Amino acid sequence: MSDLYTLSVKDINLDSVDLSTYKGKTLLIVNVASKCGFTPQYKDLQRLSDKYKDQGLEVLGFPCNQFGGQEPGTNEEVQSFCDLTFNVSFKLFDKIDVNGSNASPLFKYLKHKSPGILGTEAIKWNFTKFLVDQNGVVIKRFAPKDGGSAIEAELIKII
Repeated sequence: MSDLYTLSVKDINLDSVDLSTYKGKTLLIVNVASKCGFTPQYKDLQRLSDKYKDQGLEVLGFPCNQFGGQEPGTNEEVQSFCDLTFNVSFKLFDKIDVNGSNASPLFKYLKHKSPGILGTEAIKWNFTKFLVDQNGVVIKRFAPKDGGSAIEAELIKII
């Protein structure tokens, strides 16, 4: 499987972003949705981004509509919702699939490097989070229910 930094993704404006631009940064990569019970976690994600950005943290949000149709909007609608509801300033990307034959290569990579319970690679729901260190190593996978304090406890060990 390829190295994280050889992958490229599209941002919310459909511009190509090489993940190599994040070398040396700590990443928190999350599949997000606007109409999910976990959507209030945008607050935690923004708080972590604000608190640790100067120490090299980049939060990367990837909208996904694979779970209960909870991200039905266009990229523009997602961006507007995040701006107006949560004042999100971290980077948002093009809507993706995280499971199945059309799964994003990034999420295939993350799932392979950090499988879930019992070794399953499938993502179970929105707001699954992956913490990646400054060298591109996937440190930990967080379940959708894991909020900001659980993430921060791991983040402070590597930032």
